[in-house]
Amino acid sequence: MKIVKTLLASAMALLLTSAAPDKTTTIFIIGDSTAANKDISGGKQERGWGMALQCYFDDNILVGNHAVNGRSSLSFINEGRWDKVLERMKPGDYVIIQFGHNDEKAPLDRHTDPGSTFDYNLAKYVRETREHGGIPVLMNCVVRRNFAKVAPKNEDDESLRSTTFKDADGLVEGDSLVDTHGLYRVAPRDVAQRMNVHFIDANQITHDLEQGLGTVASRKLHMWFLPGEEPSVPQGRQDNTHYNVYGAHVVARLLADALCEEIPVLKAYRCEADITVDKDGRGDYLDLQSALAGNDPSKPVTIQILGGEWERPQLPKKHKVNFILRLGANWK
Repeated sequence: MKIVKTLLASAMALLLTSAAPDKTTTIFIIGDSTAANKDISGGKQERGWGMALQCYFDDNILVGNHAVNGRSSLSFINEGRWDKVLERMKPGDYVIIQFGHNDEKAPLDRHTDPGSTFDYNLAKYVRETREHGGIPVLMNCVVRRNFAKVAPKNEDDESLRSTTFKDADGLVEGDSLVDTHGLYRVAPRDVAQRMNVHFIDANQITHDLEQGLGTVASRKLHMWFLPGEEPSVPQGRQDNTHYNVYGAHVVARLLADALCEEIPVLKAYRCEADITVDKDGRGDYLDLQSALAGNDPSKPVTIQILGGEWERPQLPKKHKVNFILRLGANWK
């Protein structure tokens, strides 16, 4: 009899557990390479701001980053990527909609026009998000770091990954950041106003960031490396579109703050740590040893660890390192 009761209790517990509602809220991101998750093999340093966003919200918020390199508002739909987001969305989830970099490109499988097809696609995302109980957030495109007095020809931002430092040798830069997006940065605001949608002016935020840093310091945000400076790109690179680890985190932090200002309920879930470690590349470092190497353990530092099993590092008895285990992370 005891065995039967035990089995019934176990079955009931399992049923209740499986039926328990998911109390986490997901922030989905749809967009292009400036936000996308990246290949981190071989020590590659490129990151999208959406890849880093999880570091700035606690475990009540899950970031579902569906942004993909090279996609426009049109190709993201036609490739079936939007349908996959809709399948995963639940009422109360947020969807950040950020396109523009590739909508301006000539190929017909990606090109849209602001004030016309671009606006239509943005409105479709908004409408269908609402139909599924989600909350849309329109965000215009982040700036390209364009200080060039004569803008270099670039048919496709994705081709920048195959260039080296010498390919942009002799580029003359001025003191003022020059816009490269035109009406593609305006259209998301217009759609947001017409449809009463949350709007984040990521273009203005990143313009102020890059312009504030200036011509030289702003290079530190991007995949801009001298030959021999970064092992993963030994011949160097001058890529003014895509972010490196540092740049992705600077931008993600600013956009997390902007989201919390636009949607105050998110402020309760905003978090911050001095350092984030994550094996999947969402953090500042991939391993604890590297994270600790440049820090004095006698000085206060908070390190958050995202997911996985970790070997607890050996630290001095009087260390001031505070570890925060997140997203199911645990010590072996």
